[in-house]
Formats: sequence, structure tokens, C-alpha cells
Amino acid sequence: MANDDQALKPFLCNYKHKDYTCKEVAGLIQVYRGLNYRLEGFVFNNGTRKELLNLEGTIPVNYKGTMYNIPVCIWLVDTHPQHAPLCFVKPTPDMSIKVSKYVDSNGKVYLPYLHEWNANGSTLLKLVQCMISAFGELPPVYAKPRNEARPSYPSGSFMPQPSGYPLFPQVSPQPPYPTPTPYLVNPNLPYPNFGTPYPGPASTNGTPYPPANPTQQPYPQFTGYNASPDPATGGTITEEHIKASLLSAVEDKLRRRLKEQAHQSQAELETLRRTQQELVDGKSRLEDILSRLQRERADLDKNVAILQDKEKELQSAVERLDGQEGVDVDEAVVTTAPLYSQLLNSFAEEATLEDAIYYMGEALRKEVIDLDTFLKQVRTLARRQFTLRALMHKCRQKAQLAC
Repeated sequence: MANDDQALKPFLCNYKHKDYTCKEVAGLIQVYRGLNYRLEGFVFNNGTRKELLNLEGTIPVNYKGTMYNIPVCIWLVDTHPQHAPLCFVKPTPDMSIKVSKYVDSNGKVYLPYLHEWNANGSTLLKLVQCMISAFGELPPVYAKPRNEARPSYPSGSFMPQPSGYPLFPQVSPQPPYPTPTPYLVNPNLPYPNFGTPYPGPASTNGTPYPPANPTQQPYPQFTGYNASPDPATGGTITEEHIKASLLSAVEDKLRRRLKEQAHQSQAELETLRRTQQELVDGKSRLEDILSRLQRERADLDKNVAILQDKEKELQSAVERLDGQEGVDVDEAVVTTAPLYSQLLNSFAEEATLEDAIYYMGEALRKEVIDLDTFLKQVRTLARRQFTLRALMHKCRQKAQLAC
């Protein structure tokens, strides 16, 4: 294991997590010894070329009780394990790719495990086990007949073009799959469930995958001139059939476009309706504020008019008082009832006692009187002051004035 790590590290100089990748690759090739690694150039769809680690070789697949070697290649991107590897089936010259929901015509592998790749939980070992389980269900290759000419190596948009093809030695074409080997899959490692749908190539042998948009209806499939014979037309597909198929496809496309545009217009209309409602609510609030301001302005004008009238009355009273002779204060203050007169007299006497107590204190401070005389007089004045205050309180309650 340590020797594998030391041999791998020079190949992973450009990798972001080379220690983790080195450890994972070393563990994988210890379990599946039919895989080898080497550094090769990989050309992406946009023309970018990178030197990536390529795990290529065979993996053992159990199909109907017989073990077969399936040739594969696994390309590890330089950000592994943050991004899923790129997996391909790499047939030998005596094999052909069998298109299924797991493999397309270029040999690219589609698996739920790749689609749901997680940097924290996904590993290369589990990926290979998923490939073994999937290929055991639908084998990705089959042996070509002896008289079939060797086709050129598939070069799709996803398939890399490494040098040195073919990698694997020629095997006997007699069995329908490569020759069995004694390699066994580890039964202690469970296979994942492939029930979850995932994006992959359209199957040519089974039911096609549903479209990405669930509401989208697929185009009617044109079967071509090798379709089943039509009894009404004598087994010939005419231009009318082709025209009807094209018209149906165009009609479906136009219907989808109109539906999308209707949804978009409905959303825009709903937005405009919400904006209109907000504007109406804002208008109502502004009208309420304006009416309140108008009422306050009317009240203010009324108060200003009252104030001007009072000011005129005050000026008239001042002018009238200026023209009169001196007024006796005692005669000016005349109460309207005996109760008010009693209240006024009590208030005046209480104020007088307050002044007397003050001046008694000043006399004590200046030593005009002694302390005994001060205390005796202040006690008498305070008792009288208390009596007057109690009387004023009773008078205010009787007259219903503020106490």
C-alpha cells in the first residue's frame, strides 16, 4: 500500500486533494486488480486539454451466473473528490457497445451514483460497485460476429481520445461476452438501489426516459421507412404521413410556446394587479391624510378668529379702564355669596398668619425675642392657621370648587 502511494504521488502533482486521491486510488486498485492507472491528456467539450489520471482496465461483472471482464476507463478530474469522475466503457476490437439506460452510444456511463455524487460520502470503490451492479443488470458490451468489420473507435462529444488504443488484448469472440475470470465481487459491500430516475441516454431497447419537463409532451416518434406495414397503404409511408407527423410536432411545439407565453403574461398581469391595488391603497391613505389636514386647518382658522375676538375685547377693556378714575381695591373685590366671602376672608387671614410666622422667625434670628416667646407665639399662630385651612377646604367642597 505504501509503495502504491509513493508511485501514485508523481501523477497527482496538479490535483487539489492529492493525498486523499492517492489514498483512494491505491485502495481501489488493491480491491480491483484489473484496473491500472496512468496520466493521459483528456480533451473536454470546449477544447480544453488537461492531464488527468486515468484508471483503465477491467472490472468483474456477474451476468446470469457467469463472471465477465468488462473494459472500462475512469477519468479523475483535478478537483476530485469535489466533482464526479468521468466513466466510459472502452470496448475491445471484438466488442460493440450495447446502448442502455446506463451507457450511451459513445460509451459514456450514466449512473444515479454519479448524478448524486457527494464529495463527503462518495468514493471510487462504491462507484465501481455501482457499475458492477448496473452492468450485471444490463451488460454494456456484446461480442461482434466474426464477419463483421471493425468499426472505428467512437469519438463522441464526451469520449476522450487517449493514445495507445486499443489497450486490452484481443479476446476470443466465441462467447457473447469477454472470457470469465476468477475475480469475484465483494459480497459484503451492498449494491445501491437503482430505482431513482436520473439523467442518462435514451434507451433504444426499452421505454424512453421521460422528458425533463413533466408537463412537456414528447414529439410523436417518426418510425422511418422500415416501420411496420400499414394495411391501408400497402406498407408504404407516403409524404402525407411525413407531413402529418411534422404538422403534429409543429403543433405541439406551438402549443407549448403559447402556453409558456400565456403563463408569462398571466404572471405579468398578476404583478400589474398587485401594483394597481397598492396604488389604490396609497391613494386612499393620501386622501385620508388630506381630509384630516383640512379639518385641522379649519379648526385652526376658527381658533385664530376666536383669539382675534378676545384680543379686541381685551383692548376695549384696557381702553375703558384707562378712562376711569382710581378704583378702591377693597370695594373692587366684592363676593357674590356669603360662602365666597367667608372663603375670601379665611384665605386673607391665613396669608397674614403665614407672614406673621415668617417675621417671628426673623425676630428670633436677630435675637429681638427669646426662644420661649417665639415657640409660644408660633404655636398659637400655627393652630389658628390650621383652623383657617380646614375652613377653606370645607368652603371649597361646599362651593364645588377644586380642593
